[in-house]
Amino acid sequence: MNVVLKSIAERISFNEEAGEAFLKMLHYRELKRKDHLMHEGKICDFVIFIVSGCIRYYYIKDGEERTGQFFFENGWFSDYQSFITATPTQLNVQALEDCKMYMFYKPDLLKLYDEWPVFERFGRLIAEQVVMGMMRKNESLTNLSYEERYLKLIKERPKVVERVPLKYIASYLNMKPESLSRIRSRLSGGRKS
Repeated sequence: MNVVLKSIAERISFNEEAGEAFLKMLHYRELKRKDHLMHEGKICDFVIFIVSGCIRYYYIKDGEERTGQFFFENGWFSDYQSFITATPTQLNVQALEDCKMYMFYKPDLLKLYDEWPVFERFGRLIAEQVVMGMMRKNESLTNLSYEERYLKLIKERPKVVERVPLKYIASYLNMKPESLSRIRSRLSGGRKS
């Protein structure tokens, strides 16, 4: 089974004909490390499924990049605000590793929803997952200390710590790289004694 359909089948049931209809709308794409998939000011009219690699989205505020989230293989991404409202995005989306992905576009997805309503359920489940992820991140930023945020990240998302450069992790945790370096140093020193 295609890797995209496998991911969908983990959430909903659909027949072979519906799966084939979904596959017809996919467009394969590769990005090299540091390439951008999207820049702010553009309208996000697509959803991607990451086959391999890692991407991040970030904002630019006062000339500084502020990382919002990381996505890895078997992950789904879209700027839902831009996608739903057809307004320009504020996000920049960059590959942190070489990436392979499948994309599908809004007109194709809306047509698929009409012809195969089972996929609307999948869309709702993914949207719910996105909202829950945003709520968890906001809770962490509001309620946890810098060190607690980092420890939670290690526990819940080890791929980020293993594969993402320190400066982007610090930005994601809403701290300066120097602060994160001190925390990492203190924690590794604590394990040695």
